[in-house]
Amino acid sequence: MDLALAGPPAALASPSTADSRSLASTGRILLRGGRLLHGTVLQSFAFDERDRHLYALQLMQDGVRLDGERHARTQAERARRGDLCLNRLSLDGTLTGAMYLLGFGHGGALGVQRTAGRDPVLWTEWDAGPASGYGRGIRRFPFIDGAVLTSGSRCLTTWRPLPGSTSNAPALDPDSGLLLLRYKMAGEPRLRLVDLRCTAPGGLRPLADLPQPGAALGLPFQGMALHADHAHQLLGSAYGPANPVSSPGNIRLYRIHLPSGKVEQQILDRTARAPPRMSETGSAYGIHILRAVEVLRTVEAREFGGSGWARTPRAR
Repeated sequence: MDLALAGPPAALASPSTADSRSLASTGRILLRGGRLLHGTVLQSFAFDERDRHLYALQLMQDGVRLDGERHARTQAERARRGDLCLNRLSLDGTLTGAMYLLGFGHGGALGVQRTAGRDPVLWTEWDAGPASGYGRGIRRFPFIDGAVLTSGSRCLTTWRPLPGSTSNAPALDPDSGLLLLRYKMAGEPRLRLVDLRCTAPGGLRPLADLPQPGAALGLPFQGMALHADHAHQLLGSAYGPANPVSSPGNIRLYRIHLPSGKVEQQILDRTARAPPRMSETGSAYGIHILRAVEVLRTVEAREFGGSGWARTPRAR
């Protein structure tokens, strides 16, 4: 797994200037060589800068049988069920733990929320729809190495933002206390901004709600980040006949001012150009963006599959 940072190091920017910085800045490698527990595609990730951890979500791979399961399931079955593996790594890419989230969804986004206690809590999609495998709500929970959570587990907060919605995916800005939700309603992808500090999640009112920019291009959604009232999103597809390796690619990076819905910048991103790109086999090249520390880090990730961690939590 390689992480490539687009633009200058975050330490050289300040919160007041991060959103005016050009998205077209030259990228650099942030992390190289990290291995996740499973050999499947990296779906999303987020940093915990306070404790210097990187959390990464992936769909479960073939052949894993957890405690209480009658048999091992295929990767296709895991995808339909919304079964995820959540990895914890150090910032040098060393895998330090993993847990399973059964029936949660596709893992399209992940957020880290700071708490008054020692450990943070994580937000991701939850309650996978039986027809899609994508989450119909979102959930907050602690990371517990070796644990297996199901969609019905009693563990902190659950939230169904809009009845009938699917593909719910959250991103957080830990400094502002804001949460960005991407969801689909009647097949239309939308973005919603809420303030977690105002009230319990069940009563959150949107500060902004708008159609997802760029959706008309038909490119797969690859990740998003939140910095104050600005969203950053990445769209793009795998190499193939419509997106050949010889082409500039179709990876598009956006900066969106959420209150107005205005796209302030859109670029064709070329930070990472080495194949393979998002192969549906064991090798994968996924691209995501996220918010880290006090300023935005626009990040691309390459996940080449395989595992450097010997233990499989609660699996047999």
